[in-house]
Amino acid sequence: MQSEATTSRRRFLGRTTGIVGTAVAMPLVLPSSLFGANDRIRIGHIGVGRRGGANLRRFLSHTVAVCDVDKRHAESAQKLVLDRNGKCDVYSDFRGMLDRKDIDAVVISTPDHWHALPAVLACEAGKDVYVEKPMTLTIAEGRAMVEAARKNNRIVQTGSQQRSRSDFRYACELVRSGRIGKLQTVKVGLDGNIDASMMTPLGEPVPDCDPPKSLDYDFWLGPAPWRPYNPRRVHYHYRWWWDYSGGQLTNWGAHHLDIAQWGMGTDGSGPLEIEGEAKYDENGRLEVPVWYHVTYKYADGVTVVCGPDYQKSDGDGVTFIGTKGEIHISRQEFTSKPEEIIQRPIGEKDVHLYESTNHDQNWLDCIKSRELPVCDVAIGHRSATVCHLGNIAIRTGRKIKWDPAKEQIMGDQEANQMVRRPYRSPWKI
Repeated sequence: MQSEATTSRRRFLGRTTGIVGTAVAMPLVLPSSLFGANDRIRIGHIGVGRRGGANLRRFLSHTVAVCDVDKRHAESAQKLVLDRNGKCDVYSDFRGMLDRKDIDAVVISTPDHWHALPAVLACEAGKDVYVEKPMTLTIAEGRAMVEAARKNNRIVQTGSQQRSRSDFRYACELVRSGRIGKLQTVKVGLDGNIDASMMTPLGEPVPDCDPPKSLDYDFWLGPAPWRPYNPRRVHYHYRWWWDYSGGQLTNWGAHHLDIAQWGMGTDGSGPLEIEGEAKYDENGRLEVPVWYHVTYKYADGVTVVCGPDYQKSDGDGVTFIGTKGEIHISRQEFTSKPEEIIQRPIGEKDVHLYESTNHDQNWLDCIKSRELPVCDVAIGHRSATVCHLGNIAIRTGRKIKWDPAKEQIMGDQEANQMVRRPYRSPWKI
């Protein structure tokens, strides 16, 4: 029987230092950067709640302004920046921030339904963008973001930061170099949507009520359909409602399906057929499924299966299975069968992928160099598309046939309409 070697991230980094080569980032066709080597990039933050607060701390020394529709979040963020930098302007409407000529870039950490609009408007205002994952609520939004970034020559980094971890990159390099033989199957383990540790709304449903005075609820809804305020639909809990998100399939799928795409070499395309099934909470505590299973089939014959059933003891992760072995990668483990697959160093003639060791710094460096970042907007769009297609298959209960070139669902008008959603007036993209 073949043994399985478990390599901790610390041991892995120590063993592979100097082995993995640096890939060259694709440059944008732009004039020389306006920033000198020591120039401070001035950043505004749109959304400074739970995830936005974490992002704020990572870019704190660059921050000059914050924006949030919840005054509690905005005031807390302002104090943090004032204590560090001595000055910080506060906005309740992000468009006022985008009007400022002295802000170079924005970090968007809003709920999913508020990613695309500010990103597109920021690009049009000449700002570079860091936008949280999942990059979009719909497939059409992703295409609009790519076009806005390219038209306005903007640097847009998606927050799928596993692309900047050496272990994830090395795993994908080994797969694409043929170390496990011909790739046949990829298993992607993701959380279900009932998980107390992730603040899922367990317990009895609560009635609608008036929003707190600190929250501009109409602005929070933005382009989403109007619905009465309910505390279990806003802030972190928005993830469990179709109007604002796609559950864990988009939340964690934007990380691990992204790595699956990287390892398969399909960043520029996607699956051809998608099927899904799901189970829902009988008490209506959330709209997205509590259990789901999605199967994706790609043009080269590779099958990707995704859902809670493929979680391992280390939780969410990706397992690449080929004719000569397999590689498993998660945030906790990096293993292979047989063990020598990840012990033998990668060679000069093997595949070497874009090397970034710090996701945030990669974005800042690319703002100055004008090279595309490791998780460029086009990559974020394609990875989010895989997630959205899974949810469309689940919601329709039908096999979806996808044309990655045209970005259309073929032979199913109802399903193809789900590629986009109408925005509530007056918002448009």
